[in-house]
Amino acid sequence: MIIFDNVTKKYGNGTVALDSVSFAVGAGEFVVVEGPSGAGKSTLVKAIIREIGINNGQIVVDGDDIAKIPAKNIPLLRRKVGVVFQDFKLLPDRTIAENVDLALDILGLSESDATTRRNELLNLVGLANKADDFPVQLSGGELQRVGVAR
Repeated sequence: MIIFDNVTKKYGNGTVALDSVSFAVGAGEFVVVEGPSGAGKSTLVKAIIREIGINNGQIVVDGDDIAKIPAKNIPLLRRKVGVVFQDFKLLPDRTIAENVDLALDILGLSESDATTRRNELLNLVGLANKADDFPVQLSGGELQRVGVAR
């Protein structure tokens, strides 16, 4: 579960990106954040994964106030929240399989388990046949699915 309670984020230049935002997302829910440019979508997502700090309010993920999570444990927080950014953050010099493997390496899976899981994920998003391709060879929709698999 993700809870935003009266969250405000102001940038140094005075821009208010989030103004007293409150909402809750239940476990297993799939949420799409949409809105015009400058509405605060990226700020909201970056705040959830503690890529940026907030000025006021509280963000709770899976029962933990993220402001109290030690910096060394932020990767654990980010594993709990699946986020796909518009630019997908894929490494252009790595194959699709290698891009997915990067996330699995972080989880500490054995090579055999990671290979099995990668193949399952690529099958799930319909890209098993693209495992050896590079990001430049894929369409925008395919790149997005690689991001989801990762």
